[in-house]
Amino acid sequence: MSVLEFKSSTPFTLGVELELQIVNRRDYDLSASAPDLLRLLSKQTHAGEIKPEITRSMLEISTEVHAMHEPMLAELRSLRDTVVAQAERLNLGIAGGGAHPFQHWSDRRIYDTPRFQHLSELYGYLAKQFTVFGQHIHIGCESGDKAVALVHALARYVPHFIVLSAASPFLQGVDTGFDSARLNSVNAFPLSGCMPMVRSWAEFEGYFDNMQGLKVVEGMKDFYWDIRPKPEFGTIEIRVCDTPLTVERAAALASFAQALARALVENGLPPVDADQYRVYGYNRFLACRFGIDAEIIDVKLREKVSLREDLLGTIDLALHYTSDTPGADALRALREDAEQARNGSLWLREEYKRTQSLGDVVRAQCVLWSGHPEANIA
Repeated sequence: MSVLEFKSSTPFTLGVELELQIVNRRDYDLSASAPDLLRLLSKQTHAGEIKPEITRSMLEISTEVHAMHEPMLAELRSLRDTVVAQAERLNLGIAGGGAHPFQHWSDRRIYDTPRFQHLSELYGYLAKQFTVFGQHIHIGCESGDKAVALVHALARYVPHFIVLSAASPFLQGVDTGFDSARLNSVNAFPLSGCMPMVRSWAEFEGYFDNMQGLKVVEGMKDFYWDIRPKPEFGTIEIRVCDTPLTVERAAALASFAQALARALVENGLPPVDADQYRVYGYNRFLACRFGIDAEIIDVKLREKVSLREDLLGTIDLALHYTSDTPGADALRALREDAEQARNGSLWLREEYKRTQSLGDVVRAQCVLWSGHPEANIA
C-alpha cells in the first residue's frame, strides 16, 4: 500500500478559495478573458494566490492561512480589489454567485493546461457545464485521524452551509426554483457526493490505494466530494458552498465553519453514523431546492425538522466557539439573515423582479462584488 501522508497543521486555522465570474460589460455574459486578465494580474504584487479554473470565464482567488476573522477578511478584500482593478483595464466585470444566470455551457472554452485538457477529454461536455462557482473552506487538522472524524461530523451540517451560501437560482436564462442550482452540475460527476465511511486515516489510505490501483483516480484532486481531506495542506476542505455575492459573506461563512468545527471537536466528535449518510443526499437536495424553508430529516429524532430552526441553533452553538469579536459579529449577521430567510438567491431574485433583466442582475452583482457604495444589499 502506498503512503498518503497527512501533513499536520494547526487545528482550526483557515484558508478560503473563491471561484469568480469574468463577464463582459456589454451584455454581462461570461467572457473567455481569463488568460488576458491573468497576464495583467501576474504583474501585480498581492497576497494569496490568483489562478485559472477549468474554463476561460473563471478565476480563482485563495488566501493565506489565517487564525482570525479580521485578517482573513482584509486579505479577501485586498485580493478582490486587485482583481477588480485589473479587470476594469480590460473593460471586464467580476462577480460572485454560484452560477451565471444566462450563459450557455456550449459557448465556454477550456483553459489550456494539461490537467484541464485531460478533464475535458475525460468528462466531455460536463467539463464545460462545470462553469459554476464555489467557495472552498479549509480547516486545519493536526492528524489524518482527526480530519476523517471531522469530515464525518460536518456531514450533518452540509444543508446549513448550502442555505447560508446559496446564490444560484438562475440557469440558462430561467429561474430553476432551486436556491442552489449549482450543485446539480457538480452531481453529474461520478466522484461527487460524500466520502466513504472510513473510520481512520489508515482506512482512508487503504481506500485511496485501492481506487488508485483500480485506475479510478490518480490523486486526491479527482474526488469531488462535498467535504474531503486535503492531506498535502493538513486540512479538511468544505466544497459545498456557492461563491457568495460579497467577500464579507465569504469570510463569515469561513468563520462559521471554523467555530462549528471547534465546537464539534471540543464537545467530542461522534462516531460515524450510518443513518446520517442514509439521509445525506436527501437532506442535501432539500436544502438546494427549498433553501431556508426546507424541512430536513433529523436521524436522532427520526422525523423532519425545520432547517431554519436547526440552523439558528447551530449558529448559537458556534457563537460560543468563535476566535475573535469580529468573527462573532459576522456569525450574528449570518443568524439575522437566517431568521429573515435572506441569502444570495433571495437578493438575485429581488434584483430580477426589480429590473426584469438578467443582464442588469449580473451588472448589479459586479457592483456588489466590487464593494462600491452604489451597491445595496441587506
